Amino acid sequence: MHPDALPSPLRDYLDFIPDPEAYAAHLERPLPPYLRLNPLKGDPGATLGLLEAAGVKLAPVPGVPGFHRAAYPGPLGATDAHQLGLVYVQALTSAMPVLALDPRPGELVLDLCAAPGGKTTHAAQLMADTGAIVANDRKMGRLSALTANLKRMGVTCAAVTCYRGDAFPPGARFDRVLLDAPCSGEGKYRVGREGALLAARRGRTDLPAIQKGLIVKAFDLVRPGGVLVYATCTLNPDENEAVLQYLYKRRKAEPVPWQPPLPSGPGLERFKGASYDPRCRYARRFYPHQVDSVGFFVAKVARPG
Repeated sequence: MHPDALPSPLRDYLDFIPDPEAYAAHLERPLPPYLRLNPLKGDPGATLGLLEAAGVKLAPVPGVPGFHRAAYPGPLGATDAHQLGLVYVQALTSAMPVLALDPRPGELVLDLCAAPGGKTTHAAQLMADTGAIVANDRKMGRLSALTANLKRMGVTCAAVTCYRGDAFPPGARFDRVLLDAPCSGEGKYRVGREGALLAARRGRTDLPAIQKGLIVKAFDLVRPGGVLVYATCTLNPDENEAVLQYLYKRRKAEPVPWQPPLPSGPGLERFKGASYDPRCRYARRFYPHQVDSVGFFVAKVARPG
């Protein structure tokens, strides 16, 4: 597909997407599956042997510990390794917010929009299942998947709560807060044979307004000297840089430079007449065709201590 034939809104982003031709061509291909090994439940070497015996072909991802690209004729969720909690099937780029968060053993961590639990379980692994993680989600119906994944992956350091993110109870201050915000999901979009977007978000929800309320609340829950990571799986600057700028205008947040292990570009400083806080450039943009995974936006900020 030629870039100019892309449907809106993706066509609007060609001004800042590197190599638009490669991007447009990539959207016509299915996303490859990846899985994360879980050392909390079993020896990674033994897990790899179990997967290979089941016919799963694996290739480790350089620079992203525990992640492998997988090839398998059936659903990876049906494998014994998945059912036993030895692996978690997820997009490769969904690991980037947790790597940016960099949670340490013994810390107090909040995952404000946690369901279905991929990032919570990843954080628990990096923390060696010590300290405490509060895994929150506002939708009661999503808590079943969250708690099931925590149990399946052998996570014992997490407590599950159900609050609206922007109404999370004040009082506790966290060493690190992850806000993987609800978004339009444009980084997941694929283009079908007829040129229409597949799995495009429907509805008229004012997502930027929701995200702005969430990011300020999330920052207020960070202790002095702590860290907030804001992430979305969309390309839309209104949901990314504009939200980050909203935080910079209202709170004394400082950007934390972060070098990810996957190819990425800087956050935007301008788009279609809009100018953003220069500090937005420290955020990282992951483009689908450069990482062969879902597009992501990740910003890491600190609360001065």
